[in-house]
Amino acid sequence: MSSGSKFQFEPIAFARSTYAHRFGTPRQSGLAPESRAFIEFQAKFQPELSLEGLAECSHVWLIFVFHKNTNARFHAKVHPPRLKGETKGVFATRSPHRPNPVGLSLVRLESVEKNGIWVSGVDLIDGTPVIDVKPYLPHLEAAPEASAGWVDDVPARGVVIEWSARASADLENFIERRPGLRDLIEQTVRLDPRPLVYHGPGGGESHYRDVHALTIENLDVRFFFRNHSHAVIEEVLFLKEP
Repeated sequence: MSSGSKFQFEPIAFARSTYAHRFGTPRQSGLAPESRAFIEFQAKFQPELSLEGLAECSHVWLIFVFHKNTNARFHAKVHPPRLKGETKGVFATRSPHRPNPVGLSLVRLESVEKNGIWVSGVDLIDGTPVIDVKPYLPHLEAAPEASAGWVDDVPARGVVIEWSARASADLENFIERRPGLRDLIEQTVRLDPRPLVYHGPGGGESHYRDVHALTIENLDVRFFFRNHSHAVIEEVLFLKEP
């Protein structure tokens, strides 16, 4: 095979996800367990046959395309948000900005339907093209002794979530139709999806109380940070019928 070989892949399915936009979508699967997506297969791949046996698995790997990438050229060094401005080689990170915009996510399999699968703990935006689904094999793929390199050295930062009286009242209008909605919103905001400038030296003090908005399941969730470890859900607005 020559070094110039190229490959083309056709999506086998598309994600119908909790998250409508890149902003607010977790940067890694499993970080927001209440997030979910329906992986809807194209009919020609015969999901009623090709998914047979998958329901016996608890987790699956999704191989997908970062179809909303905007980077126009290759960058060997990237800025992982958790490093607050420091750089790492792109292949030492899970950055979506890669030579080939391919993502890999381990998600929980909730159910198998006639035309696709429901999964949770997702980091996919709505419309993500999926190019393969594989069962997770814990006896082969789990490595408790493994090291994650620099990621192991970055301390996890706990974020306290506060709900304004208005946001709590707003939520009551939607909570019955979506069990786990409060947890989903808190899990998502706790990951602090704000741009890098808010995570840099000094913790972005000058930007505290700037209001941000993210879209979760047709809801516009508006929030701000009082400080680096205290976020306030200010408002939850209905956008449109799904």
